[in-house]
Amino acid sequence: MKDAINLLKTRRSPRIPDLTEPAPSEAELETLLTIASRVPDHGKLAPWRFLVLSKQGRASLADSLAACFRADHPEATPDQIEKEVSRFRDSPLVVGVVSRAAPHVKIPEWEQVLSAGAACMNLVTAAHALGYGANWVTGWAAYDRRCLDLLKIAPDERVAGFIHIGTPIAALEDRPRPKLDEIVTRL
Repeated sequence: MKDAINLLKTRRSPRIPDLTEPAPSEAELETLLTIASRVPDHGKLAPWRFLVLSKQGRASLADSLAACFRADHPEATPDQIEKEVSRFRDSPLVVGVVSRAAPHVKIPEWEQVLSAGAACMNLVTAAHALGYGANWVTGWAAYDRRCLDLLKIAPDERVAGFIHIGTPIAALEDRPRPKLDEIVTRL
Protein backbone atom coordinates (compact mmCIF):
# COMPACT_ATOMS: atom_id res chain seq x y z
CA MET A 1 0.00 0.00 0.00
CA LYS A 2 2.88 2.40 0.71
CA ASP A 3 4.01 2.04 -2.92
CA ALA A 4 0.60 3.18 -4.15
CA ILE A 5 0.60 6.17 -1.80
CA ASN A 6 4.12 7.12 -2.86
CA LEU A 7 3.10 6.81 -6.53
CA LEU A 8 0.22 9.23 -6.00
CA LYS A 9 2.36 11.63 -3.97
CA THR A 10 5.09 11.79 -6.63
CA ARG A 11 2.96 12.30 -9.77
CA ARG A 12 3.83 15.47 -11.65
CA SER A 13 2.79 16.97 -14.98
CA PRO A 14 5.78 17.63 -17.21
CA ARG A 15 5.58 20.40 -19.79
CA ILE A 16 4.49 18.95 -23.12
CA PRO A 17 7.71 20.03 -24.93
CA ASP A 18 9.66 18.15 -22.23
CA LEU A 19 8.18 14.78 -23.26
CA THR A 20 10.31 12.74 -25.60
CA GLU A 21 10.64 9.21 -26.95
CA PRO A 22 10.22 6.50 -26.05
CA ALA A 23 6.46 6.46 -25.89
CA PRO A 24 4.64 3.53 -24.34
CA SER A 25 4.76 0.34 -26.40
CA GLU A 26 1.56 -1.10 -27.83
CA ALA A 27 1.34 -3.52 -24.88
CA GLU A 28 1.83 -0.65 -22.43
CA LEU A 29 -0.76 1.44 -24.27
CA GLU A 30 -3.26 -1.40 -23.91
CA THR A 31 -2.50 -1.47 -20.17
CA LEU A 32 -2.93 2.30 -19.94
CA LEU A 33 -6.28 2.24 -21.74
CA THR A 34 -7.50 -0.71 -19.66
CA ILE A 35 -6.69 1.18 -16.45
CA ALA A 36 -8.22 4.38 -17.83
CA SER A 37 -11.48 2.53 -18.40
CA ARG A 38 -11.62 1.26 -14.79
CA VAL A 39 -13.38 4.29 -13.36
CA PRO A 40 -16.71 4.87 -11.62
CA ASP A 41 -19.32 4.46 -14.33
CA HIS A 42 -22.83 4.40 -12.91
CA GLY A 43 -25.11 2.40 -15.14
CA LYS A 44 -22.14 0.88 -17.02
CA LEU A 45 -22.65 3.40 -19.82
CA ALA A 46 -18.97 3.88 -20.75
CA PRO A 47 -19.74 7.57 -21.33
CA TRP A 48 -16.31 8.15 -22.87
CA ARG A 49 -14.10 6.74 -25.57
CA PHE A 50 -10.41 6.97 -26.40
CA LEU A 51 -8.87 8.49 -29.49
CA VAL A 52 -5.27 7.32 -29.97
CA LEU A 53 -3.40 9.80 -32.11
CA SER A 54 -0.44 7.98 -33.63
CA LYS A 55 2.75 9.81 -34.51
CA GLN A 56 2.11 9.28 -38.25
CA GLY A 57 -1.50 10.46 -38.09
CA ARG A 58 -0.58 13.60 -36.19
CA ALA A 59 1.79 14.90 -38.86
CA SER A 60 -1.00 15.77 -41.31
CA LEU A 61 -3.30 16.70 -38.43
CA ALA A 62 -0.76 19.28 -37.25
CA ASP A 63 -0.83 20.94 -40.67
CA SER A 64 -4.62 21.15 -40.61
CA LEU A 65 -4.58 22.51 -37.05
CA ALA A 66 -2.06 25.15 -38.13
CA ALA A 67 -4.44 26.28 -40.88
CA CYS A 68 -7.30 26.58 -38.36
CA PHE A 69 -5.14 28.50 -35.91
CA ARG A 70 -3.89 30.87 -38.63
CA ALA A 71 -7.47 31.52 -39.80
CA ASP A 72 -8.57 32.45 -36.27
CA HIS A 73 -5.40 34.37 -35.39
CA PRO A 74 -4.23 36.25 -38.50
CA GLU A 75 -1.91 38.32 -36.29
CA ALA A 76 -0.11 35.21 -34.98
CA THR A 77 3.61 35.01 -35.56
CA PRO A 78 5.20 31.91 -37.08
CA ASP A 79 6.60 31.07 -33.61
CA GLN A 80 3.14 31.22 -32.06
CA ILE A 81 1.69 28.99 -34.76
CA GLU A 82 4.57 26.53 -34.37
CA LYS A 83 4.06 26.38 -30.61
CA GLU A 84 0.36 25.61 -30.99
CA VAL A 85 0.74 22.80 -33.52
CA SER A 86 3.97 21.26 -32.19
CA ARG A 87 2.08 19.89 -29.17
CA PHE A 88 0.26 17.44 -31.39
CA ARG A 89 3.03 16.87 -33.90
CA ASP A 90 5.94 16.37 -31.49
CA SER A 91 4.47 14.51 -28.50
CA PRO A 92 5.51 10.86 -28.43
CA LEU A 93 1.87 9.81 -27.84
CA VAL A 94 -1.42 11.67 -27.56
CA VAL A 95 -4.62 10.04 -26.33
CA GLY A 96 -7.85 11.98 -26.56
CA VAL A 97 -10.48 11.17 -23.97
CA VAL A 98 -13.85 11.94 -25.52
CA SER A 99 -16.89 12.41 -23.31
CA ARG A 100 -20.08 10.85 -24.67
CA ALA A 101 -22.24 12.08 -21.79
CA ALA A 102 -25.90 12.24 -22.73
CA PRO A 103 -29.28 12.53 -21.05
CA HIS A 104 -30.29 9.29 -19.33
CA VAL A 105 -33.35 8.31 -17.31
CA LYS A 106 -31.29 7.24 -14.26
CA ILE A 107 -27.74 8.51 -14.60
CA PRO A 108 -27.25 12.29 -14.40
CA GLU A 109 -25.24 13.71 -17.27
CA TRP A 110 -22.90 15.40 -14.76
CA GLU A 111 -21.89 11.98 -13.36
CA GLN A 112 -21.08 10.83 -16.88
CA VAL A 113 -18.88 13.89 -17.45
CA LEU A 114 -17.09 13.23 -14.16
CA SER A 115 -16.51 9.65 -15.27
CA ALA A 116 -14.72 10.94 -18.39
CA GLY A 117 -12.56 13.15 -16.16
CA ALA A 118 -11.79 10.15 -13.98
CA ALA A 119 -10.71 8.24 -17.11
CA CYS A 120 -8.30 11.10 -17.89
CA MET A 121 -6.84 11.00 -14.38
CA ASN A 122 -6.50 7.20 -14.39
CA LEU A 123 -4.64 7.46 -17.70
CA VAL A 124 -2.27 10.10 -16.29
CA THR A 125 -1.65 8.10 -13.09
CA ALA A 126 -1.15 4.83 -14.97
CA ALA A 127 1.42 6.49 -17.25
CA HIS A 128 3.30 7.65 -14.16
CA ALA A 129 3.13 4.13 -12.71
CA LEU A 130 4.79 2.79 -15.88
CA GLY A 131 7.57 5.38 -15.62
CA TYR A 132 6.29 7.86 -18.19
CA GLY A 133 5.29 11.47 -17.89
CA ALA A 134 1.81 12.64 -18.84
CA ASN A 135 0.18 16.02 -19.25
CA TRP A 136 -3.61 16.45 -19.41
CA VAL A 137 -4.75 19.47 -21.42
CA THR A 138 -7.64 20.54 -23.60
CA GLY A 139 -6.56 23.69 -25.41
CA TRP A 140 -8.21 25.61 -28.21
CA ALA A 141 -8.47 22.59 -30.54
CA ALA A 142 -10.83 20.88 -28.06
CA TYR A 143 -13.36 23.67 -28.60
CA ASP A 144 -12.96 24.40 -32.30
CA ARG A 145 -15.56 22.59 -34.41
CA ARG A 146 -13.24 22.42 -37.44
CA CYS A 147 -10.61 20.64 -35.33
CA LEU A 148 -13.20 18.37 -33.76
CA ASP A 149 -14.38 17.38 -37.23
CA LEU A 150 -10.78 16.57 -38.21
CA LEU A 151 -10.62 14.30 -35.14
CA LYS A 152 -13.97 12.67 -35.99
CA ILE A 153 -15.57 13.90 -32.77
CA ALA A 154 -19.34 13.99 -33.13
CA PRO A 155 -21.34 17.14 -32.40
CA ASP A 156 -22.79 15.53 -29.26
CA GLU A 157 -19.32 14.60 -27.92
CA ARG A 158 -16.78 16.75 -26.07
CA VAL A 159 -13.04 16.47 -25.48
CA ALA A 160 -12.44 15.78 -21.78
CA GLY A 161 -8.73 16.00 -22.43
CA PHE A 162 -5.78 15.33 -24.64
CA ILE A 163 -3.28 13.28 -22.64
CA HIS A 164 0.29 13.75 -23.91
CA ILE A 165 2.49 10.83 -22.84
CA GLY A 166 6.22 10.26 -23.18
CA THR A 167 9.50 10.10 -21.34
CA PRO A 168 10.34 13.29 -19.43
CA ILE A 169 13.70 14.79 -20.42
CA ALA A 170 14.52 15.60 -16.77
CA ALA A 171 13.38 14.89 -13.24
CA LEU A 172 10.25 16.84 -12.42
CA GLU A 173 10.20 19.33 -9.58
CA ASP A 174 7.13 19.71 -7.44
CA ARG A 175 5.14 22.89 -7.57
CA PRO A 176 3.46 24.56 -4.60
CA ARG A 177 0.29 22.74 -3.64
CA PRO A 178 -2.68 24.20 -1.77
CA LYS A 179 -2.49 24.10 2.01
CA LEU A 180 -5.15 21.79 3.37
CA ASP A 181 -6.37 24.33 5.91
CA GLU A 182 -7.21 26.60 2.96
CA ILE A 183 -9.21 24.03 0.98
CA VAL A 184 -10.78 21.75 3.60
CA THR A 185 -14.03 22.52 5.40
CA ARG A 186 -15.17 20.35 8.26
CA LEU A 187 -18.78 20.27 9.40
